[in-house]
Amino acid sequence: MLDVEKIAQEADVIISGFAVKKEEDGFHVFDLNNRTGVAVFKEDQTLIETNMDDIELTSAKKILSESLDYIGVA
Repeated sequence: MLDVEKIAQEADVIISGFAVKKEEDGFHVFDLNNRTGVAVFKEDQTLIETNMDDIELTSAKKILSESLDYIGVA
């Protein structure tokens, strides 16, 4: 189970219950509502790995795309 409070504090952006954090290997997107959902994306937004279901992953991809301006990557 994720430490939601710690993730929220360290996140670069939080949108609609998803926390996005820029890491060395790309972007980590956490579903703060699910508490177990995590997706890891490369810099080009290609999925590396996830334990999210298809609906949750679709939301995570959208959130990542929307958050890039806020993170300063786009």
